[in-house]
Amino acid sequence: MKKSIGLIGLAVMGENLVLNLESKGYSVAVYNRSTSKVDSFMEGRAKGKDIVGTYSLKELVSSLETPRKVMMMVKAGKPVDDTIETLIPLLDKGDIIIDGGNSNYEDSQRRMELVESKGLLYVGTGVSGGEEGALLGPSIMPGGSKKAWPAIKEMFQAISAHVDGKPCCDWIGPGGAGHFVKMVHNGIEYGDMQLICEIYDLMHRYLGLSNSEMQEVFSTWNKGDLDSYLIEITADILGYKDKDGNHLVDFILDTAGQKGTGKWTGISALHAGIPLTLIVESVFARSVSSQKEERIAASKVFTRKAVELTHDKKAFVDELGKALYAAKIISYAQGFSLIKSVGATNNWDLDLGSIALMWRGGCIIRSAFLDKISQAFQKKGDLDNLIMDPYFVDILNASQQSLRSVVATSALNGIPTPSLSAALSWFDSYSTERLPANLLQAQRDYFGAHTYERTDKGRGEFFHTNWTGRGGDTSSTTYSI
Repeated sequence: MKKSIGLIGLAVMGENLVLNLESKGYSVAVYNRSTSKVDSFMEGRAKGKDIVGTYSLKELVSSLETPRKVMMMVKAGKPVDDTIETLIPLLDKGDIIIDGGNSNYEDSQRRMELVESKGLLYVGTGVSGGEEGALLGPSIMPGGSKKAWPAIKEMFQAISAHVDGKPCCDWIGPGGAGHFVKMVHNGIEYGDMQLICEIYDLMHRYLGLSNSEMQEVFSTWNKGDLDSYLIEITADILGYKDKDGNHLVDFILDTAGQKGTGKWTGISALHAGIPLTLIVESVFARSVSSQKEERIAASKVFTRKAVELTHDKKAFVDELGKALYAAKIISYAQGFSLIKSVGATNNWDLDLGSIALMWRGGCIIRSAFLDKISQAFQKKGDLDNLIMDPYFVDILNASQQSLRSVVATSALNGIPTPSLSAALSWFDSYSTERLPANLLQAQRDYFGAHTYERTDKGRGEFFHTNWTGRGGDTSSTTYSI
């Protein structure tokens, strides 16, 4: 009997997605370039299930019902292009190629155009949730060829996470929209993780809390506004003990890895002119952490005042919680601003409220306050920035002083908080009527004749001054925002 879907790539995510699909009543054909993985999977976790192993792409394709649906869970970049190139001659008009990996959204756009030119359909879909999410229900963010959606909608929504009876999966938009939204999701994930790590560092180095005490704090926070998957697992990590009875977290080397989606998010923000400061600092924090040997050498050369506790511990823990929530709001506000801007540029017609709902379950950044984000965009679809929603205005007015106190304390004690500090700087810039960019624009006009606008004239009228008396009246290009 022909199978419902074929899946290529039996690494962690691929293997668990196959088991998820099969558990929801879908038969699956699987293929892996290293065919030994097919054998081990079929003899292990797939044994006795409605799953068939295949040993070539031709065999995989021939085992599928039409229209064929072939999903790739392979490494981003050339492996995806190579697989598509091999698949195209094997498929018929109307068949669907699905990329479920972490591909760059611009690659997905290019691939969709190529695949459609061959009479086929292409879906680039974000899948978030890690190993557990893939098995039990991830957040799925599909985009690409809209004609493919009816053929995969029921299947994708069936295997996705559900919150309040609603699937954490819906159509995002054309082209690379699905992978773009997943990319920004991952960028926000970078920010969430770094913020939590900075709070942990302050608890540990400034307050001197033990792992058990910190575990209790994070567990308590997970019952309130900060309720989220990452807060939950942080509590679990802080409580986990190795075989020798010591807390494992203390023996993990402080060098962080990354796979590129955070970097891509930052690059997209630079191209779009959206100040994604918190997420970019989170990416750079990982880069600095990898310079372990250089950091060790520098720590022996530069001295700083010893950490001095000047706060009541319990009161400062409360401040840390408020600061973390404020910074988290700012991080999501920046992320949704990027989604809004790039979506508009590409005419994707993105539903920001719907995207927030898709992130409530299954994915790594799932948290209680995503409901508040969805409500904000449902109330006002053209909201300039998330922090201007009345709910978030109230929260930030109530918590901004805690963020200031935490950032000031970390600076005075030499404890790095790049993302918390970036959150505060962006908030102060965004909520300041007059910035010193007037001087900056004067400097640009002075050395490059780049012109400026005047406060006593209408917007859009540009001027140039011969600052030295030696220049002429010819001006250069006006500035872009």
